[in-house]
Amino acid sequence: MRVKLKVWRQKNRNTAGNFVTYAIQNANPDMSILECLDVLNEELIENGEEPVAFEHDCREGICGSCGFMINGIAHGPLPATTVCQLTMRHFKDGEELTLEPWRARSFPLIKDLVVDRRSFDRVIAAGGYISVSTGSAPDGNAILVAKEASDRAMDAAACIGCGACVAACPNASAALFTGAKIAHLGILPQGKPEVDSRAVRMVAQMNAEGFGGCTNIGECTGVCPKEIPLEVIAAMNRDYLRGSWRARDNIVTTVRPFTEWSYGSKLQVDQTGER
Repeated sequence: MRVKLKVWRQKNRNTAGNFVTYAIQNANPDMSILECLDVLNEELIENGEEPVAFEHDCREGICGSCGFMINGIAHGPLPATTVCQLTMRHFKDGEELTLEPWRARSFPLIKDLVVDRRSFDRVIAAGGYISVSTGSAPDGNAILVAKEASDRAMDAAACIGCGACVAACPNASAALFTGAKIAHLGILPQGKPEVDSRAVRMVAQMNAEGFGGCTNIGECTGVCPKEIPLEVIAAMNRDYLRGSWRARDNIVTTVRPFTEWSYGSKLQVDQTGER
């Protein structure tokens, strides 16, 4: 089959970018979008041109590395599917596909289709863990987990952190991502002791990263390849409000975003804090 790829090309965030159209003459219907880009890059390299930069790792819809807009839709038109799982058979022969990176202030562009998503890492680092004392491992059956709680926690833990929710949201909100990371720990009994402080710290960091607020539009869950439900946002808001009231006299310290990719992953503590 024949397709045209209209790809966003940009060397870095400080230079202007533009769309460049490439023709693929012999695309296999069983190819994924990423494999189609592989074919394109081989041709570009043979012609002495710079290949298209895009991110990937497992190519099995697990790692969350790949992700960009296809015809204005995060991960493309197929629901519950990542870019690496989307095959060419879902498009028409001769169709033009517009590929562009996630568009969000908190995801600064690195090159072409690659964006810097370290803001997600900083949100997780703010509270996406369970504090434990060192020592021997506790007995596996010491804390019983109800099946309903286990199922709900596993549903939230399915989030792969791809960033599609932010890219699709008109507000560039990370509420679905942050809610999922809070919920999959807070639902379990092991995570209950820190449920309030965890929500306060992670929401504070999410706000510090510059993500927009949630206005319940629902685009996030519509494009989420793991179909994370909106209920995780409701749970996050509930935990955050309760935690904020209990810690109303405390200052929450956040990490100031450091978005200059060329300088490495330097984190700066915001000493002013956030109430």
